[in-house]
Amino acid sequence: MSVFEIVAGVFLLLACILIIVSTMLQQPKEGGLGASFASTESYFGRNSGRTMEAVLARLTKIGGVAFFILTVLASILAVYIK
Repeated sequence: MSVFEIVAGVFLLLACILIIVSTMLQQPKEGGLGASFASTESYFGRNSGRTMEAVLARLTKIGGVAFFILTVLASILAVYIK
């Protein structure tokens, strides 16, 4: 096992933990009939990019992209480093 594989494994593990934690902290989005009539002109509607839910959603997306890129990069480089 090379140093590269160990470092890539650690970063993949961190990306997995980021995805799991940020997903578990999000509130479930249950939209019933009342959700279709809800107004978005509240404080949270205007500043939706600054709420904790928006931050967690952004972290989940970043973790997913990082996981995908690291997995592809580790697979490609593992072939060439042997």
